[in-house]
Amino acid sequence: MDLTFLALAQRSDRCPAAWRRPFIRWLEGVEAGWSIPLLLLCFVAVWTTYLSIAYLGAGLHPDVLETWTFGRDLAWGYPKHPPLMGWVTAAWTSLFPLTNWSLQLMAMTNAALALWFVDLVSRRFVTGDKRVIVLLLLMLTPAYQFHAQRFNANSVLLATWPLATYCFLRAFETRGAMWAVAAGLASALAMLGKYYSIFLIVSFAIAAISHPFRREYFFSVSPWIAAAVGLITLSPHLYWLATTGAAPLHYALEHTGADGSRSFHDAGNFILGLAAAMGVSTATWTVMAGCRLTRFSQDFVLMNSGLKLLYSVAIGTVALPVITSLAVGTDLPSLWALQGLFLFAVPVVCGASYRIERFYVVNAAVLVACIAIAAVLIAAPVHALYRNSQGYEEGRSFYRQAADELTRRWSELTTLPLAIVGGNDDLGLAIAFYSSDHPHYGRPLAYRYALELPHQLTLEQGWAALCFDDQPGCIEWVERMAVAAGNYVRHDFTVQSRLLGVPGSTRNIIAFLVPPRREQHSAAPGADRRGERHQSRTASSAGDDGCCYKPCIHDAKSLPFSRTAMPWNVLFTSRGLTPYRRRKARLKIFSDSYPQA
Repeated sequence: MDLTFLALAQRSDRCPAAWRRPFIRWLEGVEAGWSIPLLLLCFVAVWTTYLSIAYLGAGLHPDVLETWTFGRDLAWGYPKHPPLMGWVTAAWTSLFPLTNWSLQLMAMTNAALALWFVDLVSRRFVTGDKRVIVLLLLMLTPAYQFHAQRFNANSVLLATWPLATYCFLRAFETRGAMWAVAAGLASALAMLGKYYSIFLIVSFAIAAISHPFRREYFFSVSPWIAAAVGLITLSPHLYWLATTGAAPLHYALEHTGADGSRSFHDAGNFILGLAAAMGVSTATWTVMAGCRLTRFSQDFVLMNSGLKLLYSVAIGTVALPVITSLAVGTDLPSLWALQGLFLFAVPVVCGASYRIERFYVVNAAVLVACIAIAAVLIAAPVHALYRNSQGYEEGRSFYRQAADELTRRWSELTTLPLAIVGGNDDLGLAIAFYSSDHPHYGRPLAYRYALELPHQLTLEQGWAALCFDDQPGCIEWVERMAVAAGNYVRHDFTVQSRLLGVPGSTRNIIAFLVPPRREQHSAAPGADRRGERHQSRTASSAGDDGCCYKPCIHDAKSLPFSRTAMPWNVLFTSRGLTPYRRRKARLKIFSDSYPQA
């Protein structure tokens, strides 16, 4: 069978069918320099279109909204992760508008940039068609479309890992100062993306130590310059960690402590998940190589030393997380390692001593194109219709409607823009993004979120907090915060998703609005503090201005309201406090700021 297919491929290469000739002309332009950019440009266009259709009528994923929230206040670190993802989003949104398509385009651009860096690695060892094969095989994994669309601390590594790997290879080969500096900078950039990158950097060291040319490398200035530059680049972040309580490290430690059986289970699923992610690519390469796969051991012996170095790095990026998980009981989802799949694809394809017929390369390109077209024309509309009727667990179908409704009701309460929003984390992040006022979301009003509000904001400027009605813990907590603040308005309203005018699922939201201090003279003194439910109102993307209601502002004594009286930094950087105890302690501090009315 293999011989039959090989003979067919060879005949096709000698006399290709008419429909194959445009693809062959495209492959001939790889070394001319235009084929790879064209492939990546088409990749970005098609998959951005897919995201725009699939999530039409829905909001962005909370991870993306969180990343944008981080980027609003540039810093050397954030409560959950290092700062790179926030920096990237801040830079992007300084050039592009705050819309869904803009951040979806950012996510796909990041994926295309990652593939470009992978190609830089590939071209160190091969030319022509095999460079394309590496990219096509990676496009058959879920990493560069579905994983990449959720731009967060994991997906930002898609680009930083191959960049760091490329610079490390050049530094190892040349042993010169310039590439050593580049390797140090790129490795530090990967660490600023996520601390998981420590496994890549340690794998670099292990691969260099196990390489036959280790003596030449370590007796040169290259590794020491790279290490020094990396530490210097990371030093502002390290200083930030030391002076702010190292919140990202505490967040990382929350993923530790699993028992032995759980760790073994997670480690097994980690390896199986990576194998499944490469399943289609592996099958495609098997068809391409056919019976020539039996030459693998011979090819490995004769392989370029740089490819052997990559193999060692690849093994390290899988083995080290597994060993760490078994040793300290950490969580280990396979999506944390998807950015390292290229470390296997490049050595396998580039290390093959035989030529791959263009018959197979064109077939792989057609397969990638057919999957992309089917995703845009079939999967995306079906997904949009399904989610419009069924919704998302995190409530993405209602983000824009909730933001519009809350902003409208706030504008009827006060002439000042809404500056601070709190309550449910996903809703709060969404209101900050989709509201025309773009309020800030963070502690002390966030239910679980640990990001601090900008220092120029005070709660005296007023705030709003909201929860879904099926979240009693959030509702009770926010209501107690509102009572402690003094005057407040409670609204119950219903939001409904819409897809091109087609009504979908609904969900109820409870909002608490605390007006600015300067405008509370209009409050009705002596009103019942416990609140009243206002008339329900269905809010949709089409709007509904026919509902009338009379706000009932709940009053308490005029009390001092000082942000400086609340030691939030001390409270939230303390280790050992569970999220529940943090919320209880936060509420106690909030309430203690007021005498009982």
